[in-house]
Amino acid sequence: MQWFSIILFVLAAYLLGSLPSGYLIGRWVADIDVRTVGSHNIGATNVARSLGLKWGLLVLIIDMAKGALPVAVALSLWSGEAKRTSLIVALVALAAFLGHLASLFLRFRGGKGVATAFGIALVLMPKAALAALVIFLVVTLLWRYVSLGSLTALLTLPVWAAATGYHSLYVGLSSVFALCVTIRHRSNIRNLLQGKERKV
Repeated sequence: MQWFSIILFVLAAYLLGSLPSGYLIGRWVADIDVRTVGSHNIGATNVARSLGLKWGLLVLIIDMAKGALPVAVALSLWSGEAKRTSLIVALVALAAFLGHLASLFLRFRGGKGVATAFGIALVLMPKAALAALVIFLVVTLLWRYVSLGSLTALLTLPVWAAATGYHSLYVGLSSVFALCVTIRHRSNIRNLLQGKERKV
């Protein structure tokens, strides 16, 4: 019965992660599909460029919450399961993250996962998350590429997680985040190499 409740919670985390906030806000605010404008992504950066900064910030907050909320609840619910807590929480976190990447409501397409991964990291690995945030801000301010800042931050997250002593499962989870985010940024990487990436 315990594992049944865990499976249900993991599925719920996936469904929450699947909520396409950028798409929904685009429809609500301007009756547009943000996947057809700008970078064709449902994330905060494209929403900010297409609809305005305040809407981009709202999407950022929601996408972070999609990762942070289920993980925080899972930590609270299974805190007494000393030997299994890390595994359960990692599964919940992964489900929420994958929900954002492959949304059930968008035919298993989704965003790039940066904000959701960061929301998860803030709850599970706050020291590592804050270090990655500093990297993001420095790189973005110096080179003025949000994509480069995001990639650098996520690629260094596993290093910070290991260096600050977090559970090996969480280090592995952050490595999965880094890999998936890099794959989702293929077009951005190509544009960066060709000098075509849009600056802030």
